[in-house]
Amino acid sequence: MVFGIIVAFFIIRPSHVPKITTVGSEAPDLQLTDISGNRLRLSDTKGSVVFINFWATWCGSCIEEIPSIERLSRLLSGNSQFRIVTILYKDDLNRALSYMKQNGYTFPVYLNPDESAARSFGITGVPETFILDKKGILRKKVIGPAPWDAPDFIQAFQNLINEP
Repeated sequence: MVFGIIVAFFIIRPSHVPKITTVGSEAPDLQLTDISGNRLRLSDTKGSVVFINFWATWCGSCIEEIPSIERLSRLLSGNSQFRIVTILYKDDLNRALSYMKQNGYTFPVYLNPDESAARSFGITGVPETFILDKKGILRKKVIGPAPWDAPDFIQAFQNLINEP
């Protein structure tokens, strides 16, 4: 009897468990909402290199990383083939908005209250960052903070932007 239950568990998988996006695979077509209530489908960003970052104000590493995201945003905001999508993760929106305002941050912040984006990307904590190419393929996953405005990263983004 117990053996049958164990076998059934491995054979009958719940259909609601999302496939986790891995490097080299197409990103899921998620729907996010920005802080003004505007909706964004990830599929609408095809044709652009997309920087997706999960963060929270309670996360010390995120706070360390955010100034570089802001500088990256300012450096590449004029390029229509580059998009920044930051997703607030398990945090209070008002606290995040206050933090953004206090520090003069202007990068876009999106909400995903059902956490489907985090599940689809298989995040294990924050910060975690995912770089999609113009075809919507996940090209890089970075766990932990990074200096996103460093010359090597800027060059890597430019290389992706210049790909056909």
